[in-house]
Amino acid sequence: MGSKIEWGLLGGRLTLGIIMLAHGIQKLGGIESTVAMFEKIGQPAWLAYATAIIEAAGGAFLILGIFVVPSAILLGLTMIGAIVLVKFQMGLIGGYEFPLSLLGLSFILAFTGSKKFAISEVLLNKNKEIDQHS
Repeated sequence: MGSKIEWGLLGGRLTLGIIMLAHGIQKLGGIESTVAMFEKIGQPAWLAYATAIIEAAGGAFLILGIFVVPSAILLGLTMIGAIVLVKFQMGLIGGYEFPLSLLGLSFILAFTGSKKFAISEVLLNKNKEIDQHS
C-alpha cells in the first residue's frame, strides 16, 4: 500500500484503539454497573465481561499494532451489538452515530490491516532477516 494510505490507516488504528481501550477500561472499572446495564437490556452477565475485555484488549492491540485484523473484527462486532441492542431505537443523531463511526473504522481495519509502526511488522521483519541469514 502507498505511504499515504498507511499513514491514514495508522491514524484510524490509533483513534479506534484509544477510544476502545478507554471504553473497555471504563467498563472493567465499574464492572458491576456494566453487568447491571447489560442485564437491564436482557443480556447475560458474561456478555458484559466479554465486551469489556474485547474493548480493552482490542483497543490496546490496535494501539500496539498486533492482531489488528482480528481485533478490528471483534470490535466491529461489539459495535454492531451496541447499535442493535441499545442505540438503534434512539435514531441516528444522538443515538447510533458514534458506534456506527467506530464500526466504519473497524470495517476498514478488518479488511486492510495497518502496518505503519505496528509491533507485528517489526517482529515479522526481524524474522525475515533471521531467515535470510540462516
